[in-house]
Amino acid sequence: MASVAELSAPYGNLLLGPRPGRDVCRVCFNLTDGYDRCYACAHGGRALDAVAPISYSVAGEQLHHVLATYKRRADAVSRRMGVELAAVLWRFLALHEGCLATAAGTPAFTIVTTVPSSDRIHDDAHPLHAIAGELVAPVRGRHARLLRRTESPVAAHAYSTEKFVADRDLAGEAVLVIDDTWTTGANAQSAAAALKAAGAATVAAVVIGRHVNRAWHHNDEQIRGLPQPFDWTHCAHCGDT
Repeated sequence: MASVAELSAPYGNLLLGPRPGRDVCRVCFNLTDGYDRCYACAHGGRALDAVAPISYSVAGEQLHHVLATYKRRADAVSRRMGVELAAVLWRFLALHEGCLATAAGTPAFTIVTTVPSSDRIHDDAHPLHAIAGELVAPVRGRHARLLRRTESPVAAHAYSTEKFVADRDLAGEAVLVIDDTWTTGANAQSAAAALKAAGAATVAAVVIGRHVNRAWHHNDEQIRGLPQPFDWTHCAHCGDT
């Protein structure tokens, strides 16, 4: 059986590690044009205490394709992609979960959950729940399905405190939320709002891919300036810790 390092190794040429700095959103690490927060983070909900994107997911490129395909097909190819993404998540969390905890202001995360699908009908079959709850060793012992989509008519990519609801009391818990893709962050922020409404003291998110468009403003120049191959030993919060 292939090891985590072997399964994740090919992604070293696909992943583009976000770094803080000028023209980078200080919340979600989106690429900006001279602002310290992107439009979504400046005008949307802010329930998360910290966010750690593993990589940028460049529109139309390889990681973007993998993140779209692994959950939309039910064949051997998509299952293989799911295992590889689990290895990427495992390797990153083993090295950097502590960095995210420090950025969020907590010693450690006591419980781990996943963001529900905006589509209530297909949420139970979403492979991310099994990835976090069964495959990724650093978190599977702490994983629980805490959230469900409400009947509230909230648009799929809109932030709302009514989008999700927690199934149990979370008084004093520090919760790590796992999601596969961050575009506007509306789902992850809505999930964090529901967790805090249930009493969670701290909520932070790790996302595999932070969506960016290479053609927007100076993004191409910034993307080409990122270190390659991917540096597994460094994350977006390492400099802060």
